Amino acid sequence: MWLERAAEHDGAGTRPPAPPARLDRLEAALGQSPPKPLRDLLLETDGLSDGYGTCVVWGVDQIVEVNLAFRSEASFRSLYMPFEPLMFFGESGGGDQFAFVRSPARDDVFAWDHETDSRLWIAPGLESFLRSALTHAGEDWYRP
Repeated sequence: MWLERAAEHDGAGTRPPAPPARLDRLEAALGQSPPKPLRDLLLETDGLSDGYGTCVVWGVDQIVEVNLAFRSEASFRSLYMPFEPLMFFGESGGGDQFAFVRSPARDDVFAWDHETDSRLWIAPGLESFLRSALTHAGEDWYRP
């Protein structure tokens, strides 16, 4: 399903699928399960880029790496609200990142603004998010 959705958009880049064992390691490393749509996407393609080279959905390894880095960086505790409730999974290309709220678990997609620490609701789910991310040019397409 996700590969067909990506193929509908010129320039969308996909990768070979992530093995299920890597997704199990993601869950173990972060102590959270990805939303089912993200898990399903990663089992079809281990990451997805738009037509401009921005990785709107990272691969499993980058999801783990970025989330662990944000959660463990001591200086972030005094600069930002906690990152533990979020699961970052992609980026805008301009420094902002896309995330799901995992505590409490939600399938909505949020953008985290790296300058203001705001968390902006941008889509009711992954499919809607990808439709927008893959059809709008520019790094700030999700801003009001």
